[in-house]
Amino acid sequence: MAEEPKIELFIKASDDGESIGNCPFSQRLFMILWLKKVNFTINTVDMKRNPDVLRDIAPGSQLPFLIYNGELKTDNNKIEEFLEDVLCPPKYPKLDVRNKESRNAGDNIFQKFSAYIKNPRLDRNDALEKVFLKALLKLDEYLNTALPDEDSTRRSSRLFLDGNDLTLADCNLLPKLHIVQVSCSSSHKHFPVKSEPSLCGWLRRNENLVTCDKSQCLCTLPRCAKV
Repeated sequence: MAEEPKIELFIKASDDGESIGNCPFSQRLFMILWLKKVNFTINTVDMKRNPDVLRDIAPGSQLPFLIYNGELKTDNNKIEEFLEDVLCPPKYPKLDVRNKESRNAGDNIFQKFSAYIKNPRLDRNDALEKVFLKALLKLDEYLNTALPDEDSTRRSSRLFLDGNDLTLADCNLLPKLHIVQVSCSSSHKHFPVKSEPSLCGWLRRNENLVTCDKSQCLCTLPRCAKV
């Protein structure tokens, strides 16, 4: 029997210096490893208190990064591809999407949201809010559109982006959407994500995350967020 790989994940710490921070890239890699059901060690790094802690481990690198059996991996996208390749069936579950469209669904939401939430000019607020809502509605439309293996005459009832299981696409998008939702509920702008009646797919997805048997990996997402 092949030995279990030794995996160390280095990610940004939250304000308490210990728990997982609000970096969506760190949360993305954490979710992938958790869903792969592989043993790994998490090292949360407080860059404010210990800015030089990475000097001997990964000089010149930025968080997050991974050490796999002693080999340093620093590129987030390549880390995702690497883990999907080496942690493969039958021992580990496949997380890649079946439908390529799922991979890019909602990929511009965080950009539109950042422009809206950081905007200091009141005269541009309504326009940026409409652009942000348009991006949300596009994702919502995708969530409600039947996939090729679903009944095309009915609205999709799938749990997540690419079906009823979390995939790499969800690992990429979910942490960003979490920041969007937390920020919208706490910001002075109070964008009505939860109350927007058109976002039925979005709301269904959030309910599914709460009841999903894999939701333990989601409880690590911070309850406060900074953009």
